[in-house]
Amino acid sequence: MSNATQHPEPRILASGDTALVVEFGREVDRRVSALVLALTRRLEDAPIAGVVELVPTFRSLMVHYDPLLIAPADLSARLAAMAAGLDAIERPGRLWRLPACYDPAVAPDLADVAAATGLTAAEIAAQHSAETYHVYMLGYLPGFPYMGDTPPALRLPRRTDPRVKVPAGSIAIATAMTAVYGIESPGGWNLIGRTPALMWDLRRDPPALLAAGDKVRFEPIGLAEYERLAFHAAAGTLILAPEPSPTPTPVPESAP
Repeated sequence: MSNATQHPEPRILASGDTALVVEFGREVDRRVSALVLALTRRLEDAPIAGVVELVPTFRSLMVHYDPLLIAPADLSARLAAMAAGLDAIERPGRLWRLPACYDPAVAPDLADVAAATGLTAAEIAAQHSAETYHVYMLGYLPGFPYMGDTPPALRLPRRTDPRVKVPAGSIAIATAMTAVYGIESPGGWNLIGRTPALMWDLRRDPPALLAAGDKVRFEPIGLAEYERLAFHAAAGTLILAPEPSPTPTPVPESAP
């Protein structure tokens, strides 16, 4: 039996008069994410006339369309056909190694996280950087990646007092998620480090560095190296290139 037959049939819902949502589940897990990304790839490989944008999320794919080019009923039927028989397989993609500084100078919540978890700052950096993270989706801010899954020992709630300004590049954790702020903004996640890599840069095409389905590993660096790389990033001379990610693997039912 394929992975696809073990998962409930997707639901197709209207979202206003120019978008449909194909919903694969109600939980945030890797199997649901694999199905969302599988449908995204099918639509990219076999575009439907009238579809103008695809937006993958944790558990659904939003399909924006031009109602003058395709009727919602026709699009819904075609999406239902394309969503049939999908397998929950994580395909080869891109693996990014992002420099990450866990120095307290750029990690204002490191001491609080240490107190809450019972770990030292060095242990927090070691545990956080030991994982390979899955990019579930981009959202909230331009280039803001929701990544999982954070090690259980580091899973904390959001701060009770959100900050008015969080610097761009801040590496943050909340619940089972890790993220990097793409631009300076308000935010309530726990800040445990910073990367000089720009998540959002209008000098690039596309501006977002990461995409849903990518993998990310954080490579620890010291404060002096962070400052050196941040200078190059601001000048547009910090060039990061992804590596191929591992070969396709089915996502088991128990995957978080």
